[in-house]
Order: sequence, then structure tokens, then C-alpha cells
Amino acid sequence: MTVYHDELILTSNGRRVTYHRITDQVKEMVRQSGVKNGICVVASQHTTCSVIFEEYMHDVNFNGDELLQVDLNNIMDTLVPRCTTEGQYHHPGPKHTAFAMELTDPDYPPDPGTLLNTDAHIRASMFGASETFIIQDGQLLIGTVGYIYFVDWDQNRVRDRHCRIAILGE
Repeated sequence: MTVYHDELILTSNGRRVTYHRITDQVKEMVRQSGVKNGICVVASQHTTCSVIFEEYMHDVNFNGDELLQVDLNNIMDTLVPRCTTEGQYHHPGPKHTAFAMELTDPDYPPDPGTLLNTDAHIRASMFGASETFIIQDGQLLIGTVGYIYFVDWDQNRVRDRHCRIAILGE
């Protein structure tokens, strides 16, 4: 059995929800893996990001967002409003804030404003961190209009995100 690992580094917008269409990159990784029959797992390692499988939309808005993504964002804004002020949600809380302010990880600068991302955590929990796809005869079985998207729900700062891909099979 072959086990193949790869990664995409994707830069988020930082001002709004960011959708990265990664279908072509994942298909290329499947090709490079040499796996003809197996599975492909596409996963986020971030608690405010998701991997989703959705139809590609040809129509986009002024920002270049596909209209289905605009609709999804509108629904999510109603269900889980953007966190804009302390106390709007229970998270982050004083202990978590103190913990975050002591981190020395460059991906987590000591800025309390970046902790106002409760909405991103909830949205990512609702959609999940990964998708698994079947590989048959060297092809991802995603149909004609199915596309893979990496979504960064966090709207507080620009940063690089890591999307991990694991391909297993023969």
C-alpha cells in the first residue's frame, strides 16, 4: 500500500471569509502519488478552517466570491453572527485570553483582537475539518461539477493556512 502526504499553504484574506478552490491541486497530488485505487483525505489543521465539497459556481460577485459562497456566508452571518466585541459570546474567556497572550508562536501574535473569532470556531465545527474522497482508476470520484474548497472562516487577520492531504491506496 502507498501512503502519500502533501500540503498546500494558502493565504487568507483577513477581512472576510476566504474560499480557496483547491480541486486542481488535489487532483495533481493524486496523480503524483501514483495511487490508482484508494482514498484521498483533505484536512485542515486549524480550528477556524473547514474543507468542504460543493458545486462550482461560474457566477461571482464584485469580490470574486462564487455566488453559492455568498449565499452560504449570508446564511452563516444569520446563524452565527461575526464576533465583534468581547462578551458577545462566552468565548474566549479570561483564562484563554491570558494563555493566548503568553504564546510565542508567530502564528498567534499577542493581540486580543485576534481572539474575537468565536464565530469562526463555531462555523468550522459545523462544517468539519476534512473531506474524504474515493480514488478509482487514478481519478477522484467527485463528479463533473464537484469541487473541493478550503475555507478560512476567521476574518481577523491575513495569514498562511495549511491544508494537509493524505492519499492511501494501491
